[in-house]
Amino acid sequence: MKIGRNDPCPCGSGLKYKKCCADKIEIVRDKSVTGPVMDDIKQLLQGRTFNSIDDVNALLQQHMQKQSQTSLEDFQGLSPEQMHRILHYPFSSPELATIPEKLAVTPEAPIIKAFMLLADGIGEAGLKPTATGNLPRQLCRDAAKTYLGEEEYIRWSKYGELKSEPEFRELHVTRLVAEMAKLVRTYKGKFILSRECRTMLSNEGAASIYPRLLKSFVQEYEWSYQDRFNELPFLQQSFLFTIYLLHKHGDGWQTNRFYEDLYIKAFPRLLNEVQPPTSYYTPEDCLRLSYSVRCLERFAEFFGLIEIERPENDRYSEGFKLRKLPLLDQVVKFTV
Repeated sequence: MKIGRNDPCPCGSGLKYKKCCADKIEIVRDKSVTGPVMDDIKQLLQGRTFNSIDDVNALLQQHMQKQSQTSLEDFQGLSPEQMHRILHYPFSSPELATIPEKLAVTPEAPIIKAFMLLADGIGEAGLKPTATGNLPRQLCRDAAKTYLGEEEYIRWSKYGELKSEPEFRELHVTRLVAEMAKLVRTYKGKFILSRECRTMLSNEGAASIYPRLLKSFVQEYEWSYQDRFNELPFLQQSFLFTIYLLHKHGDGWQTNRFYEDLYIKAFPRLLNEVQPPTSYYTPEDCLRLSYSVRCLERFAEFFGLIEIERPENDRYSEGFKLRKLPLLDQVVKFTV
């Protein structure tokens, strides 16, 4: 069976064949081949005789196809072929996982709390944005007090009142994602709830709003927005693998370091894409911080998939404990 250029690379990287080992079959003719993958191929060919290069390629393709369907420890039991589906077809791989368009439960998640505050603020009449296109400052302040609680808001704003929407990151991100999901739009100079959004809220509530926000958050919103590290879009592309890790290991408390280790073990080549902003950080430092902030805090916690517990005396600690919440198994139903 011939491996297509868009098929998962059988070496186990999880990348497409054309972006990984597509050219290596021809390199087999060269005696300078190195690396574990090519060592394996040379061992396969050792002692065999072939009538043509086509016979060589046929054997290699058969071997690599078998490898692509073999579960790997580094992938937490997933095969390269399954990983390929998780990375490139997360919403259309029911043989691995199903992400329903409507939840069977009413979701409790920070993003839903922020969205309801946004929807209430927009109301039936709509809401005029500021000159910079943001939500009015008073609405943001009122929403922040409700979202955070009066006591937490006082602590949060002790160095000055909230001045603009981007300072209230959770509401700001929710508004951007809601627009991407076509739940909120601008009409005649005002923010309004789309007709579809109003129907969804009236008929099904947050159970149908949540999946729409989730899909736009992972497919359209830029996860590196508002942080200081490299873009690393692969962190976002692999969101379903992160959920899989939480599904598999999240019943008990684990540290964020535990999940960072599993992720880097699965995708060590990602370290080559990291350019630290200063010499203070190593590529591994940057990748670990980016993963914990973007994947665990700003995605999994924000969407109510996990709860996070930090040291009592250091609420901003880079190290924390986490475990999955019941909502995770409602949002994604794994069959592996």
